[in-house]
Amino acid sequence: MNETITAAGENRLRHAKSPYLLQHAQDPVHWYGWGPEAFQAARQEDKPIFLSIGYSTCHWCHVMGRETFRDPEAAEALNRTFISIKVDREERPDIDAVYMAACQALTGSGGWPLTILMTPDQKPFWAGTYLPPRGQRGRLGLVELLGEVERLWRLDRDSLLALGQRVTDRLSQPEEKAPEEPAPLLFQEAVRQCRESFDRENGGFGGAPKFPTPHELLFLLEYAACAHSPEAMEMAELSLTQISRGGIFDHIGGGFCRYSTDEAWLTPHFEKMLYDNALLSYLYLQAYARTKRPWYQTIASRTLEYALRELRLPSGGFACGQDADSEGEEGRYYLLTRQAVCRALGSQEAGERFCQWYGMDGQGEQIPHLLKNGQFDSSAGLFITERETLADYRRRRSPLHRDGKVVTAWNAMMAAALAKAYRVSGEKRYLRAAESTRMFLRTRLAAPGGTLRHCWREGEAAADGQLEDYAYYCWALLELYAANFSVSCLREAAVLAETLEKLFWDRENGGFYATAKNGEPLIVRQKGVWDGPYASGNAVAALALGRLWRLTGEPRFRELWQRQLAWLSGQIGAVPMAGCGGLLAILEAQYPAGELVCVSAERTPAWLAGTAEEHRLLAAAKTPDNSRALALLAPHTAELPIPRRGQMLYLCRDGACGAPSASREQLLSRLAQQEAAVPAAAPPQ
Repeated sequence: MNETITAAGENRLRHAKSPYLLQHAQDPVHWYGWGPEAFQAARQEDKPIFLSIGYSTCHWCHVMGRETFRDPEAAEALNRTFISIKVDREERPDIDAVYMAACQALTGSGGWPLTILMTPDQKPFWAGTYLPPRGQRGRLGLVELLGEVERLWRLDRDSLLALGQRVTDRLSQPEEKAPEEPAPLLFQEAVRQCRESFDRENGGFGGAPKFPTPHELLFLLEYAACAHSPEAMEMAELSLTQISRGGIFDHIGGGFCRYSTDEAWLTPHFEKMLYDNALLSYLYLQAYARTKRPWYQTIASRTLEYALRELRLPSGGFACGQDADSEGEEGRYYLLTRQAVCRALGSQEAGERFCQWYGMDGQGEQIPHLLKNGQFDSSAGLFITERETLADYRRRRSPLHRDGKVVTAWNAMMAAALAKAYRVSGEKRYLRAAESTRMFLRTRLAAPGGTLRHCWREGEAAADGQLEDYAYYCWALLELYAANFSVSCLREAAVLAETLEKLFWDRENGGFYATAKNGEPLIVRQKGVWDGPYASGNAVAALALGRLWRLTGEPRFRELWQRQLAWLSGQIGAVPMAGCGGLLAILEAQYPAGELVCVSAERTPAWLAGTAEEHRLLAAAKTPDNSRALALLAPHTAELPIPRRGQMLYLCRDGACGAPSASREQLLSRLAQQEAAVPAAAPPQ
């Protein structure tokens, strides 16, 4: 984050704030951070640039750091031939996205650590991932690669420059489809594509490695509920069940690892990321709300407890994640032997019972799981003390590195999940945690004019906010409004939406750019539509805009939302499964929730948030204390009179409003009548 100018021939990372950059501050490589000093040096010294992108909890980033960047010969070759730049992908996702696209264009794949060779004007001509110091078993080594590039830079530089220009031109001219009116056929095609890659034995999609993809499962869950699709529900439920039974879920300490290295969800890649745990919590809470299956609530609760215990910082924000490695070994923290379990629990009998329940029936180090346990869904109330004892044993044996950087978008995801948890469970501690996270973002990462910073660490905010930061924070504020009905949440969301349009909207073609128009210019300005480990910023912007329009009635939000839905429909039409985040936004438009305004004589009733959640209502609350402020944001609420006592409940569906209800009981009766009258909603035509 901060970079102090140092003498030539030195590693410049020692003054950085990023934990990832600090992990490389003692390398013999003469690292620069991303910035003008590095590019000026490349031009002055007439050298190409070696760009290395990773993050502090990445296992293979650690391996390349130990093996390659601390190798004297590899470091000497880098220092002699290149200007070397280190980037934390979590700190600068814009840089990472551009050069990951370049890697995929050049190689057809990508990953971290990301390795890019490029010209002094930032145009990439070679891309790859992990490189050992020297070639081994058919894998290219860094020393050999650098030697060849050094030769070409001297003798055939024009070929490298031409390749860099071709890659840049390709990235600058992405194929963009014309906007289309959203149609139900998109949903049906997405379900068909899901069916083709669905693993009917283990759940999830495709083969190993397998990612839990919360946005895909949330789409299937919601489509199943709205369109009454047994097939979509079957795919969602089998996946939800098997993922939570496998070793990818930490059955001792709670929370999810990033992905499974096998098809059965048994053996994870052990790093835990905040975004996975936030969005999987949200997913399992929604699954519980839809099915009332207690197992789903158990998994959501244990995941949130993990995040609150392990990732929450004293300042109120949440850290990025925890490392896969401890003591230089991947997974050591999580792997247990039967003997270690028995010792930690204090008796052979207790240890054997635990091991039998959690599938630890082999020898050597194992991963606790419930894949062989037919009674797994009764685990919530069993072995509670034993799990706590073993979790404490793991922490004392080999503690994990935690990246304490706070990322705006990821914290917004967690705030949304916590707000959802309050609405589903009624536990106020979740609401307090969500409000605390919002306060952190509001005071440390938001500026008075409505702009955001991307990340924060040790008292300092850094990097311009990206589309994901604005979109996810706006969505989280609306999720929080549905829990506490604070007009300030609604007001802040409206300001963010206005800033989103001003800084990111493509007025000519539609869609939002990934970076702000006044941000640092890179070789291309991207406009992402496809989902990654979580739904795209464009998808979440559409979700937020739709809800904001329906809550406020503001025409400019409606117009922007409708244009964004048409843009999304056009872009994802060929492969809708890859844009399930966008499908969720389109689904909310095609199957709109009911709208409820609760007007109370005193305070907002405590039951409102839970009732609106259970019956899929978009609720607003008007009281004597907030009526004036609410009317400024939602003028239609000004017409609704405040009763002398109790509350009046105004319910609207499909553009039609009925007579108000005077009590929760009357409201529930009317909702029951409406739901009974529409047993199987057909997709709109």
